Amino acid sequence: MVQLSIEEATRLATLALRKAGAAQAMAATTARALVRAEAQGLASHGLSRVPQYATHLRNGRADGHAVAVVAHKKGAAVLVDARQGLAFPACDLAISTAITTARELGVCFAGVTNSHHCGVLVDHLRAATDAGLVGLGFANAPAAMPAAGGKHPVFGTNPIAAAFPRRNADPLLIDLSLSEVARGKVMVAAKEGKAIPLGWALDVQGRPTTDAQAALEGSMLPLGAVSSPKGSMLALMVELLVTAVIGAQFAFEASSFFVDEGNQPRIGQAFILIDPGALAGADTYFERMETVIAEMLLDEGVRLAGARRLALETKALQTGLSIPDALKSQLDQLVG
Repeated sequence: MVQLSIEEATRLATLALRKAGAAQAMAATTARALVRAEAQGLASHGLSRVPQYATHLRNGRADGHAVAVVAHKKGAAVLVDARQGLAFPACDLAISTAITTARELGVCFAGVTNSHHCGVLVDHLRAATDAGLVGLGFANAPAAMPAAGGKHPVFGTNPIAAAFPRRNADPLLIDLSLSEVARGKVMVAAKEGKAIPLGWALDVQGRPTTDAQAALEGSMLPLGAVSSPKGSMLALMVELLVTAVIGAQFAFEASSFFVDEGNQPRIGQAFILIDPGALAGADTYFERMETVIAEMLLDEGVRLAGARRLALETKALQTGLSIPDALKSQLDQLVG
């Protein structure tokens, strides 16, 4: 393992993306997000994505000089066009616009279309909690999961997220993939030559597999798929919310993130921000939040959502990051 400071990791990631064709603003915004994910212990969405993004930039799967714009706004509805660039600047624009709108109108729905992989979904909502707003997030991804009863990939792993601010305490941060596990974990296992547990994925013939590479070539199993179609139904709900509503591509229309060649994915993200002050009122909201948290913590061993990742991030800011030697070599090669 190699030890890197947060600053050095950010510098390396930014430079690697710049060398691959990203404009400075896009490279810097993306690098900060990936380093933050790495700091939280989310290696599958951290620096391991830099080589992937760099390849997509070089191969035209993402436009490194795209500038996201607010394409349409009506009342509390906002549509941001990422213009086939990396997702992070577009998501930042969507969230900043949504914060302003939600403060004015009480709520905002902000969609991002023509987008790319958005990293750790809940991290986009942290700016909303800083502003005292509740945030919900949804995203699709290239097809990786079958419909209920099916075998071929139709839906993405389609994460959902929520962030709830607290008064004088860290927010609750909830983030989950609608597959049994995030596909990024399978990607990491494949790179390391490790097996995956049975029940995570199917191979290309629709058979259960423990082979991580076969899983990447096949499909992920929806959450709870062994006993229920609920995960698949949730994936369908998210798929429609971030495509039919905002005009992004369906999962099955987007080439996999895990291949070098392919189309511009043009997938979607959606964020809903809510001002508690416009409903029950801020004082009532914060009192209710602390009441349920206190009840949860009556049981020993209960861990609040997001607490572990925030603790790891705080520690990493002081001690830096540990990344595999092979990944450090990849980053060094990318920066030339």
